[in-house]
Amino acid sequence: MYYYYSPPIILLVAGLLASLTSGLAFDATLKMSVREWSKNKSTRTLAQARGLALLLPFLGICGGICFFLAAGLQIFGFPATLSLGIALPLTLLSGGLVWFQLGRVLQQIEEGGSAALDLDSFT
Repeated sequence: MYYYYSPPIILLVAGLLASLTSGLAFDATLKMSVREWSKNKSTRTLAQARGLALLLPFLGICGGICFFLAAGLQIFGFPATLSLGIALPLTLLSGGLVWFQLGRVLQQIEEGGSAALDLDSFT
């Protein structure tokens, strides 16, 4: 008698949808923060705009990606604990690096405006 393993496709789709909807909220919050900062040029630095309002959607993106990766590994036959053991550190590391880079980009925008992000200078 064989046991047929049913892959967690619902978890894969749920992780993808969670990260997409959180990404839309992150996009709207970031645009609103930058627009408010550029309009008012307040004493609050742009790097401080990375507060709780921006952190929550970002954590939603990271959580959705973690579930998506873990479910994707389970579809290929990895056990659930190993899949989560691979997906969690990968998500934490890449999410931390993206959050750090976002702070640096916001600091560059604050110091030199949008012209500070000259992407053609990297060629």
